[in-house]
Amino acid sequence: MLKNKKILIAFAIVPAFLLVKLLAKFPEFIETYYSKGLYPLTSKLFRYTLGWLPFSFGDFVYAFAIIYSIRWLIINRKRIFKDFRNWLIDVFSALSIVYIAFHLFWAMNYYRLPLHKNLNLKADYTTETLVKVTENLIAKSNAIHLKITKNDTIKVAFPYSKSQVMSKVPEGYTALQKTFPQLEYKGKSIKKSLLSFPLTYMGFSGYLNPLSNEAQVNSMIPVFKFPTTASHEVAHQLGYAAENEANFIGFLAATNNEDIYFKYSGYTFGLRHCLYEIYRRNPEQYEALVQTINPGVLKNYQDVRDFWNAHKNPIEPLFHSTYNTFLEANNQKGGMKSYSYVVALLVNYLQDKTL
Repeated sequence: MLKNKKILIAFAIVPAFLLVKLLAKFPEFIETYYSKGLYPLTSKLFRYTLGWLPFSFGDFVYAFAIIYSIRWLIINRKRIFKDFRNWLIDVFSALSIVYIAFHLFWAMNYYRLPLHKNLNLKADYTTETLVKVTENLIAKSNAIHLKITKNDTIKVAFPYSKSQVMSKVPEGYTALQKTFPQLEYKGKSIKKSLLSFPLTYMGFSGYLNPLSNEAQVNSMIPVFKFPTTASHEVAHQLGYAAENEANFIGFLAATNNEDIYFKYSGYTFGLRHCLYEIYRRNPEQYEALVQTINPGVLKNYQDVRDFWNAHKNPIEPLFHSTYNTFLEANNQKGGMKSYSYVVALLVNYLQDKTL
């Protein structure tokens, strides 16, 4: 009886896979019945259930799963040759459960309607508009920087601990939901990842655990990055799976926060993305714009570059390549390059606004 159940579970991955591919062709259906229907219920359940824990439950699950899997492979290594069929059934049973849970609790959000359609924004923009928005972001970033430091050559030093920054993240969403009610954030579950050390050497600032709905932030990254990184992961919690969309919402949440340090982190975050796109299009224009940025702002940027450069290693590209493949397999054309598509959202949202 147990064997038959395992076979059924193992083969369940086939209809599950086909169902996901079928539903992916109907983003309006996903948007209505999953992203705005089932998902908000399951995600809030997880956040209210696990959010109060002072540690990451999901990281413990990951660590246990890795240790258990390695132990199981060692113990059952002889079965690969002696009883390969049943060994394979066990493996696919586990994969089937993970695949179904992953899509049920989170991943169907990859197939919802694009955010620019929900916000009635264009998906393209001109270089002229990009430059105009970038100049406005430079002016805003410089003004906030000077208001904090009183000296344009000094970098901004945050007066908060990283835990204090995380506690302030929901304030930005509370302000943001006045304009975008769909971004209401209830049931706080933002935590420093217990796996921050390996995350750093893998090159990641944070992640959302899809099975526990905990927003994980790499505790080793500079505090300057905490407001936007944590806000980005909360956007994932709210069902915005695409990285470019989570970046845009993270920008909105940080810049709508009343705290000036959050605004600084948010505006310089948006500015950095726009500058990269200008550099890709016109390196000379990029150099001219950089000359107008306060030296202190550039020092904050340099701190982040120094941090990642200090942790570069030979296996980091492998993790990025793997994640790139994961993104492409989950409806994000361009993989990690899709992060730059946030510029289209930023430009079209900000072009008519006074910062």
